[in-house]
Amino acid sequence: MFTGIVEELGEITAVENLDDACRFRVRGPVVTDGAKHGDSIAVNGVCLTVVEHENDEFTADVMAETLKRSSLGALATGSRVNLERPMVADGRFGGHVVQGHVDGTGTIVERTPSEHWEIVKISLPAELSRYVVEKGSITVDGVSLTVVEAADDYFTISLIPTTLALTTLGVKQAGDPVNLEVDIIAKYVERMLGDRIASNGSQGGAR
Repeated sequence: MFTGIVEELGEITAVENLDDACRFRVRGPVVTDGAKHGDSIAVNGVCLTVVEHENDEFTADVMAETLKRSSLGALATGSRVNLERPMVADGRFGGHVVQGHVDGTGTIVERTPSEHWEIVKISLPAELSRYVVEKGSITVDGVSLTVVEAADDYFTISLIPTTLALTTLGVKQAGDPVNLEVDIIAKYVERMLGDRIASNGSQGGAR
């Protein structure tokens, strides 16, 4: 499990295209400290498994399904990426529950700078809009953020200077894709309520 608190801004140092997958080599001195084969590291919000680790770099394989459902397919050598290791059991919970399972992608629509922060508008896939609410949590490229405004086809977030400086959200521009993971709690609530409504409907129909 992750929390959406990015540990460092890494870099893609190599991309190897395979038949039905892709292998990335990623530089990240912080997240590779103590890393070993089989460990998990979130790359732009996508949970990937460490295949090899040498010095301050690691490699990870990305299957076709992940490339299709995320923005990782747009990465190239030199791309900057947000990196985070899983939360340790006695760690501080700084963000919200992030699984590293991307629900879809959005596109940065516009950026509106202010004196001390920046408002970013991001398009929202129709199938995810019901999970995004004002003041709720959402993960954008692996960054835990609070929704400022929620509409049917977009939402906005407010980025403080620290987030702008230490994550990819500080350099991405209008038209760039971003990975989105909605709050898992919202999906569980929807499922439970749906089951309850279906159960009550069945009981009512039997009377």
